[in-house]
Amino acid sequence: MMNVLPFITLAYAAGVLVPAAFALAAWTRLRRAERRLAAIDPRARPHARPGAGRGR
Repeated sequence: MMNVLPFITLAYAAGVLVPAAFALAAWTRLRRAERRLAAIDPRARPHARPGAGRGR
């Protein structure tokens, strides 16, 4: 009989790693978009840094 443990492990790893990769890609795209917006936003104050005032 064949051992199915490697297949189960692979399925769980893919179930965790694929969404984590998508989340990381979305997070980096969000940060890049915020920086680009801060660079062209006419409402931004000159001394304000991107991300300031969001409770971090």
